[in-house]
Amino acid sequence: MKEWVKNIPEAERQFYERAGFHPTGIRTGSRPALIVVDVTMGFCGSPGLTLDEAVKEYKTACGPMSWETMPRIAQLIELFREQKLPIIFTLGDSHNTAFSGRATKSKRSGPEPAGYNDFPDAIKPIEGEWVLPKTKASGFFQTSLTSYLTRMQIDTTIVCGVSTSGCVRATCVDSHSNGYTTFVVDDCCFDRSFFAHCANLFDLNAKYATAVSVDELTAMMKGPALAQAS
Repeated sequence: MKEWVKNIPEAERQFYERAGFHPTGIRTGSRPALIVVDVTMGFCGSPGLTLDEAVKEYKTACGPMSWETMPRIAQLIELFREQKLPIIFTLGDSHNTAFSGRATKSKRSGPEPAGYNDFPDAIKPIEGEWVLPKTKASGFFQTSLTSYLTRMQIDTTIVCGVSTSGCVRATCVDSHSNGYTTFVVDDCCFDRSFFAHCANLFDLNAKYATAVSVDELTAMMKGPALAQAS
């Protein structure tokens, strides 16, 4: 059993399964795209810091959990690069946020510290991969993401990144609402709160997305066809 699942009360898991909230057999479509949500230094903090130390560096940092997750995100990105499938990296639009307001009700003010929107070397975009600025939690909200996915004939989105309870969740909900088969890669997401991480994966898996690990997704995408989630 996955670690995040262990943190959900058994009675609630069983009820959701009986009620049909966790269907199995969800398939990827023929043309998936990867959305890497906000994996920047501002949401990670520098390697080797405790969560308290990371938050002193960047108030939105998630600390050690981000660096534990980073190798799996890099593995996921490499899977899409190998198959020459689209990858979109989102980050906060620091310029337009000053006019539109932040993605959350946070009362932080002033410009973000230097390096906030830099991507860690392990997952840095390469030429031809789209870096999409956004002002709100969802990568879809008032951006041209849907137009791009339509142009690229995408029928499935694979979502990873940070935070599970915030921008990852919002992007998954909007992906589902826009008609895409949506997967959230559970071990390629992170949050400053492990409780929030577990609870939101449980809820996303019940309602808006199918939660799979990077290894499960790799097996699906490297099979005879884009296969069935177990």
